[in-house]
Amino acid sequence: MLMTLIQKEIMHHILSVRFVALLLMCLLLVPLTLSINYRRYSQNLVDYQESIKREQTEAKENPPNASDPNTEVSKLFLKPTPLSVFANGLEDALPTYLGMTRNGVRQGSAGVSQASVAYVLGNLDFLFIVGTVFSLLALLFTFDAVAGEREAGTLRINLSNSLPRDVFLWSKLIGGYIVFVVPFLVSFLLGLLLITWQGFPLGELKIALPVFWLTLISLLYIAVFFAIGVVISTYLDNAKTALIVAFTFWVFAVLIVPRGAFVVAKLVAPTRTQQAVYMEKTILRNNLSKDKDEKIGEKMVEAFAGSEGSSGGMVIRSDDAAFQERMAKLKKPIEEEFRLAFQDQTDKIDRDYQREKARQEYVGEALSRIAPTSSLSYIAINLTQTGKLKRDGYFQTGERYFSQLNDAYFSEISDDALAQIMQIAARLNESSESETDEIPPPPTLTEPSLSDTLRRSAVDVFLLGFFAVAFTAIAFLKFFRSDI
Repeated sequence: MLMTLIQKEIMHHILSVRFVALLLMCLLLVPLTLSINYRRYSQNLVDYQESIKREQTEAKENPPNASDPNTEVSKLFLKPTPLSVFANGLEDALPTYLGMTRNGVRQGSAGVSQASVAYVLGNLDFLFIVGTVFSLLALLFTFDAVAGEREAGTLRINLSNSLPRDVFLWSKLIGGYIVFVVPFLVSFLLGLLLITWQGFPLGELKIALPVFWLTLISLLYIAVFFAIGVVISTYLDNAKTALIVAFTFWVFAVLIVPRGAFVVAKLVAPTRTQQAVYMEKTILRNNLSKDKDEKIGEKMVEAFAGSEGSSGGMVIRSDDAAFQERMAKLKKPIEEEFRLAFQDQTDKIDRDYQREKARQEYVGEALSRIAPTSSLSYIAINLTQTGKLKRDGYFQTGERYFSQLNDAYFSEISDDALAQIMQIAARLNESSESETDEIPPPPTLTEPSLSDTLRRSAVDVFLLGFFAVAFTAIAFLKFFRSDI
């Protein structure tokens, strides 16, 4: 009996105008969007490779002079990920590179800083299509599943026979879901074939597995909105009213709650800007440098008070080896004290800033998870390596690289003017290659494993499953208690 009703429901949807609109939208939107986004990724990859070559050429021809604390002696570039074809996520919002300076890590311009006005309209990618378009279509497919038959009088006729209510409702859910997901899967397969033909590495296991999981999560998300649509249909007797309620729910769940949650988070847990943190470090270095210079000056006056000079002053002979060695010994403990003090205080500034950001983000994420669309977005951007995991790994790699440079390179550079003159003279006597050899090369960004990604996305997967089960249960409970 269930199979017969499912077949009847499938035929009812296939012969409707809604199915034709769904099929056309799937065949046009999904393959076209994937193809356009793959071309964008290809261009970003070319830009990344050109940036690497240009940076290496400039480093050989004009070795950086790190005497200036704001000079970027090396850059860690962000490599675009091929999975950004499906969800752009934070890809354009992240800085294109992280510049290493003695004052700390300075962020390069983000991709959005050069974006056209079209950026304010949002990204058209696979995540947007599933999260926004297909959620609305799922509600349009189910808003009259029960209310329409009740309004037409066919529900009373069907249930007057020996037809269990659970079988009737399951046929509505399963039949409509099959009709809905088949065009979706077919169009998605066509899109994958199209971008694979263009060069997308779908054959690689590290690409194919996230795409497979992304497909499963998308099907689960569609099931959630099917269950929501059936709940609305069982609670209302009029199909037009059910349509209005379904659309209102979609506006709040898809458009308002995910964005409004982070607006509330900014009010509840405000943070400083990255530029403000960088300027705070710069001011700190300047203040500590001033104190250090005063200490060195006092030590020099004490140490060389009886040295060769005229009119009670000193004549500094920088070509005197003994004098240089004595002065280096005098300044070394003061400079080391300054370096450690600067490092300790900048670490504290960074830790405070990261705590502020983490707290604001946690509040925003927690509030936004009220809507299933947020859970879909978090899972998708993690699977496609364009989300929080990629961002955190990028900045953590930059911090580790800065620590490496600080120990191996920056710690050897003095802020003292005379010492800088000596260092410049030493560099002029050496080849440019030996200077660049002192700077460790940027490390390679490590990508999170699929198991780690799924583990961190477990909460959102659980929430989607919970929403699907909970709304389905509510629909059945209401339908069983309804007077037909």
